[in-house]
Amino acid sequence: MAEMSQYLYTINPTRLQMLTEGRTVEESEILSHHFDYLEGLAMEGTVLLAGRTQENDESTFGIVIIQTDSEQAAREVMKNDPAVVGGVMQARLHPFSISIQVGRPTPA
Repeated sequence: MAEMSQYLYTINPTRLQMLTEGRTVEESEILSHHFDYLEGLAMEGTVLLAGRTQENDESTFGIVIIQTDSEQAAREVMKNDPAVVGGVMQARLHPFSISIQVGRPTPA
């Protein structure tokens, strides 16, 4: 079995008014698929954590922490996110490593 690595991708809304004035019907549909996609990947063990800041201004962003066997696989997860595919969010991938996690001993 290949060694698993962690990655984090950030997502930012392409249209800030989606947060300040409300979503369009199309944005709501795309974000519903986005949530279902991430939830499915979480059930598989690929998505470790996903969420967003609660500001509704230009500082807001979401994060998705994933675990895959390669950067290419992580990039594919990010590129296939319905919010990215649908143009509702822009995404950027970063290598990442969880150092402290509830219920997981800290490495010596």
